[in-house]
Amino acid sequence: MCGIAGFIGRGDQAVLTAMTNCLAHRGPDGEGRFVDHDNSVYLGHRRLAVIDIALGQQPMWNEDGLVGIVFNGMIYNHGTLRTELVARGHVFRSHHSDTEVLVHGWEEWGLGLLERLNGMFAFALLDRRTSRLILARDRFGEKPLFYASGSGGTVFASELSAILAHPDYTAAPMDPAAIRKYLAYGFFPAPLTPYRRIAKLPQGHVLEVDIKTHETRLHRYWRFAIEAEAAPAGSPESWAEELDSLLTSAVSLRLDSDRPLGIFLSGGVDSSTILSHAAQLRPPESIETFAIGFNEASFDESRYATQMAAHVGSHHNTEMCDLDTVRSLMAELPTIIDEPLGDSSILPTYMLCKFARRHVTVALSGDGGDELFGGYDPFKVLGKAKLYNRIVPRPVHAAIAAIAARLPPSDRNMSLDFKLNRGLRGLGLRPALWNPVWLGPASPSDIAALMSEPVNVEELYSEAVTAWDSSASPGLVDRTLEFYTNFYLADDIMVKSDRAGMRNGLEVRAPFLDNHIADFARRLPSSAKLRRGETKWVLRQSAANRLPANLLGRRKKGFGIPLSRWLRDMPEAAIGQPAMLDAGTLHHLWQEHHDRKRDHRGVLWCALTLR
Repeated sequence: MCGIAGFIGRGDQAVLTAMTNCLAHRGPDGEGRFVDHDNSVYLGHRRLAVIDIALGQQPMWNEDGLVGIVFNGMIYNHGTLRTELVARGHVFRSHHSDTEVLVHGWEEWGLGLLERLNGMFAFALLDRRTSRLILARDRFGEKPLFYASGSGGTVFASELSAILAHPDYTAAPMDPAAIRKYLAYGFFPAPLTPYRRIAKLPQGHVLEVDIKTHETRLHRYWRFAIEAEAAPAGSPESWAEELDSLLTSAVSLRLDSDRPLGIFLSGGVDSSTILSHAAQLRPPESIETFAIGFNEASFDESRYATQMAAHVGSHHNTEMCDLDTVRSLMAELPTIIDEPLGDSSILPTYMLCKFARRHVTVALSGDGGDELFGGYDPFKVLGKAKLYNRIVPRPVHAAIAAIAARLPPSDRNMSLDFKLNRGLRGLGLRPALWNPVWLGPASPSDIAALMSEPVNVEELYSEAVTAWDSSASPGLVDRTLEFYTNFYLADDIMVKSDRAGMRNGLEVRAPFLDNHIADFARRLPSSAKLRRGETKWVLRQSAANRLPANLLGRRKKGFGIPLSRWLRDMPEAAIGQPAMLDAGTLHHLWQEHHDRKRDHRGVLWCALTLR
């Protein structure tokens, strides 16, 4: 895992150094750069050495020095690809570097390389034969990549702060339309960022840049889409067996590391399943597992993690956290996340990564299981929501929502008042809007007040609406799976995982996002994921003989913190006053929250991250 940065066009080596210095936390083990003054090409790299420590330095080149790359990530099938490339006559200099596979793979297959890669990646590849720079990002957006193109050339980097270190973008203006979307979703849907002139390369996309003319071409090479009509052969029970086999293979590939490796363990189905497969592949006592616990019972899961670790016999590590200590991290928030993120679980995730990094350099997580197999609460209420919309008149719905809004806010994790108010916010709208409105931190009316202009709900959530309306999937469950995987997973979960891990120099890997598991999941009918109200049915079936019964049947809890109480205890000045938001409206929301009249935790957190 690393950090990459560079540009074509205006700038010099001092600018490149300033950019890579912003990424030092991503690559504490070394740095490298390539400078071509004649063609104004600058490539920089910060390295976290995990694979082929001795011979994996970057930038890395082919034999004649015409194809070079700076790369962030891990290619899990690099061994298989290397064998194929050697058979085709390619000569490797490294011992087992996955980076060199990309260089020779580009020589052999060009853009066809991307569909062959099973891994997480963001890279910039310079092809001097065709005078092109290729920027590419993995299928699910596990690794970040930002870029900016203009008359002065193209700038790219792993994080926004490095782009802002380039003099052409130091004063990049904020984008009010993007901020509005951020308040709506709780994340910036790609390609949006907080800045008008800087874009996020969407997952599954590639950007080609002509280094002579500076012309760019953006295109998509992969997108997650349900293909239930191509269901696997066999019965639902056999599908569970197939999934179990695929998970064993995916975990095995992700255990490949030349540095110490461990596993995040919450005691939930996803992380417990990953641990069970790892314990089948390695002596259990050699596996380090990590969990953090909280003193406040409704937010603590550590006892379940301890139970699962004992069940397989791993060497378990738990750190109990004083929630006031976690709260102190808010002061470091802009540095930790780099780009605003409306998901407050970034704080405990950061603490878990920091704790794990004391012992290991690589950690496996359960990320992706909920998105691919339907693990979130909204999946269970889609049918009820459809019925509600059909039988409840809009005036009655408005009255019900008004009554629910008067419920006293609770500070408990996923409290009844929280779920009721979030659920009612989306009801009354068409199904395309349910998921983003349910998920979003701020209501459309609050966004309109904060931005001092009316909002059109369809435009506010246009990315989700367009994806929903253009989906070939006929059912509510399948379209909801596509929403969570294409939006929430890529632009929230993966952002959180990457920033929390890399801020601590920790590489985080997600076995559920293996190509073969994802392709298998998208061919499964929705009945294999949601069955008689049970979420992730096929995954639970695959793990039936692996997990203790009480863990197998646990409801999803989430990695929560008592944010509502913390914000109530904070002085208003600590929230700050983001320039884009109306001060009077923000004060009103804070006052209502402080006085326990309404729960505005989501929008106040977003305001805090926009400081």
